[in-house]
Amino acid sequence: MSPHAAPDPVSALRRIAFLLERRQADTYRIKAYRGAAAALVGLDAEQVRARVAGGTLRDLPGIGAKTAGIVAECVAGRVPAYLAELEGSADPLDDGGAGYREALRGDLHAHSDWSDGGSPLEEMAMSALEVGHEYLVLTDHSPRLTVANGLSADRLARQLEAVDAVEERLRASASPFRLLRGIEVDILDDGALDQTEEMLARLDVVVASVHSKLRMEERAMTRRMLAAVAHPRTNVLGHCTGRLVRGGRGVRAQSTFDAAAVFAACAEHDVAVEINSRPERCDPPDDLVGVALEAGCLFSVDSDAHAPGQLDFLDYGAARAEALGVPLDRIVNTWPVDRLLAWAAG
Repeated sequence: MSPHAAPDPVSALRRIAFLLERRQADTYRIKAYRGAAAALVGLDAEQVRARVAGGTLRDLPGIGAKTAGIVAECVAGRVPAYLAELEGSADPLDDGGAGYREALRGDLHAHSDWSDGGSPLEEMAMSALEVGHEYLVLTDHSPRLTVANGLSADRLARQLEAVDAVEERLRASASPFRLLRGIEVDILDDGALDQTEEMLARLDVVVASVHSKLRMEERAMTRRMLAAVAHPRTNVLGHCTGRLVRGGRGVRAQSTFDAAAVFAACAEHDVAVEINSRPERCDPPDDLVGVALEAGCLFSVDSDAHAPGQLDFLDYGAARAEALGVPLDRIVNTWPVDRLLAWAAG
């Protein structure tokens, strides 16, 4: 966003929310700006101007004193001071990996409010386009993860209709950006995938992750992961150890499994090992990335974003990938969309 041109109020409020998300601000603050933007969407510029002039802006649900002030600054032709402050401090989230971040064409792991994300899929797609992505794979959770409002087969089918509608609008606008069909499917205790074969066959990209019984005995966990990796619909092995190294959810030790065997299977079945960019995950650990490199694995550097501003978490993953010597051509989301889709379908 240009520091000199005054944005329209909706864009300013959305941008503030995005910048707060990327720095992991309190959720209630972010929701306040997104709620204010939503309250203005149905009004044209003259209606907004009239409400500012008449002092009735705060009569709208979701508009408070601070957000009303930001709208007034936009209407007056100024860049809101708070937005300028946030933009001025919006440096890359990590000092390294700039070249790798530039090479990433898209993101294969992101969530919307269809499961445990905080924003509609349209907002996620628009934000991905704005940060320069060529594609985004929408990967909401599967049904077993009830705490995350996982998608049954019926709900997933309805979501695919919504994704198709967004894709149609993008084509109509001649945008090259693609919103791709995906899922983060739970790896069940026996290694089966938590979705019907029919629905998995309709998806562009499948990320398979363990979310339950993370302390399973090593041999059982290895068998579980090997079965999931061997499934012909699995494309990406998500946050493979399940560890948490910081953050509001506390610290969680990594799962134990035979990494050499699991990553050898990933290489054999052409499954990418995810470098999960969420700062509280930083998964896999550095030593396991080394094991996966030695095995000849592909990789996917993903944000695991649950809100639009978290799409920029790719900065962290890109820095790790560069520091650990992961070759760019072995990172599948540096590939053009046609090559990515051909790999995933294969």
